[in-house]
Amino acid sequence: MAPQVHGHHHLAIQVKDLPGAERFYVDVLGLKVAKRWPHEDGKPGERSVWLSVGAGEEFLALEACDAERPPAPFRDPHGGLHLLALRITAAERPQWERKLADLNIEIVHRTRWTLYVRDPEGNRLGLSHFPHEA
Repeated sequence: MAPQVHGHHHLAIQVKDLPGAERFYVDVLGLKVAKRWPHEDGKPGERSVWLSVGAGEEFLALEACDAERPPAPFRDPHGGLHLLALRITAAERPQWERKLADLNIEIVHRTRWTLYVRDPEGNRLGLSHFPHEA
């Protein structure tokens, strides 16, 4: 059986003012903070705030962007739409990796939970099973 997409996982928006964006989404739209992520390099503050957008596991990720830092495989140096992540199961991840390889679609980055690819227009997509381990 072919691997399947099991729904929307999250949408990520890169912002230059993370606290200001958080205030808007929380105070104006009423979203609740689900998780906070510190910078990996020990830099003060947070690199990401995840906001709950419903009863399921879907979320909106506000990602701090910094024009001073070079882009990384899954970060851009500018604000705006950053990533659409679709939900997959951890058990199907190997099938997704095979399917993408068979179709000559490059996986541009991998994490414990997500495979990152680009669509033909260059938009970043994630196939994610967070928080479930593979």
